[in-house]
Amino acid sequence: MKRYSVCMLGMLMLVISLTACGWKSHGEAYNEKNNDEKAYFLSMAVSLSGETTPQNTQIKQAIEAFTNTELQIQWIPYSAYEEKVKLMIASGELPKLIKLDYTPTIIATLKAGQFWELGPLLNGYHNLSAPSPMHYDNISIDGKIYGIPLFRELGRASVQYRKDWFDKLGLEPPVTLDDWYKVVRALTLNDPDGNGVNDTYGMALDKQYNMDIYSTLTRIAVSQGAPTKWMVEDGRFTPDFMTEPYFETMKLFRRLYQEKLINEDFAIVGTADSVKLYNGGRAGIQIVGGYAQTWQDKLNNTVPSAVVDVAPLMGPDGIRLPGESGNAGFLAIPKDSVRTEEEVKQILSFLDTLLEMPMQALLSKGIEGRHWTDRGEYADFIDRNLFLAEVKPYRDTLPFLGDHNPLLEPVLQPELFRKNQKIHKENEAYIVSNPALTLNSDTYAERGRELEIMIMDTQTKFIIGKLDEEGWKNGIDKWRKSGGDKLIREYEEAYRQKGK
Repeated sequence: MKRYSVCMLGMLMLVISLTACGWKSHGEAYNEKNNDEKAYFLSMAVSLSGETTPQNTQIKQAIEAFTNTELQIQWIPYSAYEEKVKLMIASGELPKLIKLDYTPTIIATLKAGQFWELGPLLNGYHNLSAPSPMHYDNISIDGKIYGIPLFRELGRASVQYRKDWFDKLGLEPPVTLDDWYKVVRALTLNDPDGNGVNDTYGMALDKQYNMDIYSTLTRIAVSQGAPTKWMVEDGRFTPDFMTEPYFETMKLFRRLYQEKLINEDFAIVGTADSVKLYNGGRAGIQIVGGYAQTWQDKLNNTVPSAVVDVAPLMGPDGIRLPGESGNAGFLAIPKDSVRTEEEVKQILSFLDTLLEMPMQALLSKGIEGRHWTDRGEYADFIDRNLFLAEVKPYRDTLPFLGDHNPLLEPVLQPELFRKNQKIHKENEAYIVSNPALTLNSDTYAERGRELEIMIMDTQTKFIIGKLDEEGWKNGIDKWRKSGGDKLIREYEEAYRQKGK
């Protein structure tokens, strides 16, 4: 395996080799291997969860060289991405390849025929057709596939926390809702950073705290026994927010807000602002899908003595977490920008090439001598911050099958990284799946987003005290009358049809 990996990496380095004067342009590097064949121009729009990434890095040049493309990538901050995509779709001003999420708005757009159906073409691409069909099933619409998944594990949620603060205050990772309250209270009021100032939060939230299965509210609720989005009993569907464990979790959030144990502006701040609180050493526990090592690396710059640890998401009945879709969105091809099937195939060829071993190795650890060095049996990072800035944005937004690929040379990762990755793999035995994930519903496609916003706004009003329990029940009644009951009926019918 090691010899194979080294050989394949050698192929990559022939294409992207360094010269005495520095990097060759992507055109020069590729021409040495590909006889001056003209590069294909490919415009892309993708989301960026971290800081702005440099535009013309060696990683980008290496990808262009190996795939014979000229890439024009528009990096859009994650907090603004959904609205930006809506505007691009409405105006018809789309790149050739765009990252989409499996939302009601996007489902309606796909059903309207604005993007190419890719399913019938996939068998012609060895690498794209190799992953488990489940990854494609979870983004299918009426059995049709319109994109290439950004592959992820099915159970990525884990509890990440400041171990140094927990040790100081004698705390353990929370299990019950009462545990969550006590932990967040202690981390907020008991001066865990020891500076004598009341300047910490146990948990920092943002306006996406209740948005979809990746949200903090959903993850805690599922750990306490709630379903993932929908509960099915004897063929009857009930939304998660109408179950007792979910409502009890909402009451926890309401109490945390009333006692000022979470940031009071959570309903209006973006993800980047809450991340700053964690990276700046001002918040102590979070449930996220990323790696705890990234948080530790960021903290090292501001609080060198900080220690991060990670634990499974536990509830009274053990590990329990929402089952994810196995992707972080998917890459789709708009018909407005790509007019012919021949060009669609050219783009699929580009994506298929990204799944070849040299490209997977590049996305896994970057470039030897700049991002990593050879330590014998392992590759070792030279500068993790440089890796996070230059390599991770591409790994997160291009098809990548994961570091566990046995053909990849192992990367010497910190113990915290390995522990987090182990939890992600073990989580798959404890996930709670969403039974409605791929069920057909015209109401969801046409008005699903409107209905979701209606209930999310009602949740926020309850948590911040603008509604009491009776007001919350009235909000559910309004949701049902506005299309919720019709949505339930359509899911139940689609569920019956699927079972036949």
